[in-house]
Amino acid sequence: MYTVEEFDREKTRVLRYILYKKRTEQEVRKKFNKQIEENMLDDIIDYLKEAGYINDKDYIEKTVNNFIALKNMSIREIKYKLLSKGLSKNDIEDFVYENNEELEEYETKSAKNLIYKKSVSMEKDEIKQFLIKKGYKQESINKAMEE
Repeated sequence: MYTVEEFDREKTRVLRYILYKKRTEQEVRKKFNKQIEENMLDDIIDYLKEAGYINDKDYIEKTVNNFIALKNMSIREIKYKLLSKGLSKNDIEDFVYENNEELEEYETKSAKNLIYKKSVSMEKDEIKQFLIKKGYKQESINKAMEE
């Protein structure tokens, strides 16, 4: 067991880490698993979840909104990035399903931006292959090429 003082000290350390930049539960576990005894870490994570500091579903939504605002990515790339953060595949799939229309639109717009950028240095077929490799759906690519 551990004391209340130890718990508070470690909780403060974890909280500082989370407040610096939003983190997933998996990222917190990975960072502190060697430094904090496992039972205490579980309790700290439970406490921070209840307090709303760790919320993987919120994390997914915020991260995807950032991608949409700042990057050109396919839906597949977005899923991959989220999976690499240790988020639940089900939570990611649920989010994609619930926001499918918006994400499809974004993917097409994103493909259009890349087509425009690459059209200076690449042929149409090369651009198509490039987009397919990046995980864009054929439907999004065709729509973007028509516009």
